[in-house]
Order: sequence, then structure tokens, then C-alpha cells
Amino acid sequence: MRLRHPDGSLIHLAYCSNVHPAEDPEGIHAQLRRFAGPVRERLGVDRLGVGLWLPAATAALLAADARELDALRAVLDEQGLEVVTLNAFPYGGFHDRVVKHRVYRPDWTEPERLAFTLDAATVLAGLLPGDAARGSISTLPLAWHAPWSDDARGLARANLDALAVGLERLRERTGRHIRVGFEPEPGCVIETTEEAIAELAGVDTTHLGVCVDACHLATAFEDAGTAVAALASAGLPVVKAQLSAALHVADPAAAATRELLEEFVEERFLHQVREPAPGGGLLHRDDLPDALAGDALPASEPWRIHFHLPLHAAPSAPLAGTGAELVETMRALVGGERPLTDHLEVETYTWTVLPEGQRPTDDAGLVAGIAAELAQARSHAHDLGLENA
Repeated sequence: MRLRHPDGSLIHLAYCSNVHPAEDPEGIHAQLRRFAGPVRERLGVDRLGVGLWLPAATAALLAADARELDALRAVLDEQGLEVVTLNAFPYGGFHDRVVKHRVYRPDWTEPERLAFTLDAATVLAGLLPGDAARGSISTLPLAWHAPWSDDARGLARANLDALAVGLERLRERTGRHIRVGFEPEPGCVIETTEEAIAELAGVDTTHLGVCVDACHLATAFEDAGTAVAALASAGLPVVKAQLSAALHVADPAAAATRELLEEFVEERFLHQVREPAPGGGLLHRDDLPDALAGDALPASEPWRIHFHLPLHAAPSAPLAGTGAELVETMRALVGGERPLTDHLEVETYTWTVLPEGQRPTDDAGLVAGIAAELAQARSHAHDLGLENA
């Protein structure tokens, strides 16, 4: 969907296709017809944005084979879809039975990550609508936090410099400006805005910047206005924003609450947990089962859990979502006199691992849920003064 900021800027609103498991071109074509097209029809819009997730092997194929890229573009046109952003965080196997820490490999110290991202940029340059000002790609925040060293930092910086050179050459060759945003995430080398500013200092900001994920920002108990202002002050562009909500637990020590939290324990994805520490900072566990084990955390303060919740459907009390924090993130990014990003992407990849009774049971249920999330995001945007374009 397209929105218009009061200053006249065009804002693109999409949903991320990493919710779907397809990993080859034929599967991606099928999921666009099976889900994205019906979502557009349900919303009653002429054009729907899709933030494509392309695994590395498919990105390489599409970058090298013009016929395959043309075939993908034809399906997008047929279904009334447009692509201005890609998700190049997961390298592959994102819907395997167990993903957990594997989602962070290869990381930015490895040449495979650079090659994948440049392939994705080549594909995006070929898919961008003619009137889109630029394209965006989200990627992991360098690496998982351990192991990490000065040597690793040097390898990553060399790859980031090579990425910027490659994106500039792509711009010279195609005329399309593609930017890559590093997405702060709990447990990674870049977890917070402060760490993003430190680790990305000196990068080529014409091509590189930050992807702000509202769930991750909330999980770190960051104030959106303060975080976005700090990025702007540091000169780091917000390449894209992922509209998402975290799980909020007001009283994690209560037996009834912990019983409900057990329903969110699942084996595919990591669900990092954060609790404010008495003297400042955050206490942490890498995954929800670890936090629930005995007295792993004091549970004397609220918990925030990295579990992407549907934007329109808060969990049952006493659990809650960070919907208010999502609105404040959108306000900080697109609610001012000038928008600080023009790419908004709903990213709820967890539909199939939600607790029983909250997950869709068929295609129609998933289509309805994705459409409801997009409608909720559009409503928030309207409340901030944006109009349909």
C-alpha cells in the first residue's frame, strides 16, 4: 500500500513474506498467488507492497538469470503487488524445524553474507517500480554477540566497505539506489541504538544505515523518540522500519502468568527475554525457556520478550503486547514534519508458532490475519496524518 506524508513524500507500506516457507522461485510464485494476492483483494487496494524474503540460493539465481527475474516480476504484476524492500536477514532454512542461533550465520565477518546481500540488491534493482525513489534491504546486526573480537570487527568492516562499493557500482549500472539497513536485535553485536551508532560509525551512509524494528526496540526497553533522535544526530539514516510488537509481561513472577508464557515456548525461533536491572541496564536470557527455568531471572520487574505478535491482536491478559510502543515508533519515524524513512514493513513471521488457538488453521485465516495487521498499521499511519496515496 502507498501512503502520502503531509510534506508530500510517498511512504510505502508492505508486509514481509518471511512468514511463508517457500525458498525456490516456483514456491515464491505460488505463495504470492496463494497469500499476497488474496491479502490485497481483502484490503481492497489496487497495489500491495510485499517485502520479499529471498534465501541466498534463490537470490543468486534471480541475480544471474534474467528470465527467472522476469517470471517473478510477471507474477507480481499479475497479483497487483510491488516490491521496494527485501529481507536478507535469514540466509536460508528460515522455516526449518529448528532455527534458533542458525539465523545469524553466515554473519558479516564471512564473504557469503556479502555475496548474498549484493545478489539481493541486484534482484531488487530489477524489481523496483519505476516511480520508487529507492530500494531497501534489511540484514542482521553484524553477528551474534559471541564470539566477537577486534579481528571480527575488522573483517566485518571490510565487508561493509565492500558492500557500499558494490551498491554504488549497482547504482551506476542500473540507475537504482539500493540501501542496506542493519537491524538491531537482542543478543547481537548491535542490540541497541547506542551500539548501532558505535559499530556503524564511519560507514558510507549513502548506501548503509539502520533498520528499526519496533519489536526489538521495545524488547530493549528503548524509548522510540530518544532512539530515533540519536540515530538522526549521528547521521545514520533509517533505511526501513519493521512494524512489529513484542510480548510484555507485567508480573513475570505470578504462577498464572508463567503458565501462559509456557504456551509461547516453541522450538523453531529464539525468543530473547529482557528485564530491567535494579542498578540500570538489562538482565537477559537468550531464549524464553531459559528465562522460565527456576530463578534464572529475578522476575521482580516486567519482562519484554522477542516474540513478534500480530499487530491487531494482543494476547490474553495478564500478558500484553507493545502496541503503544509501536505507535510511538511510527510517530518518531513518520509523524514529524518530515518522514525519517519511506519504507514501512509489517513483519510478523511467527504466525505458525503462536500458541494453539491463536494461530491460523488454514490459508483463509492467515490471509485474514495479515490483512488485519496491514489495516491496523494503515490506521496508525492515518492517525499520524498520513493519507492513502
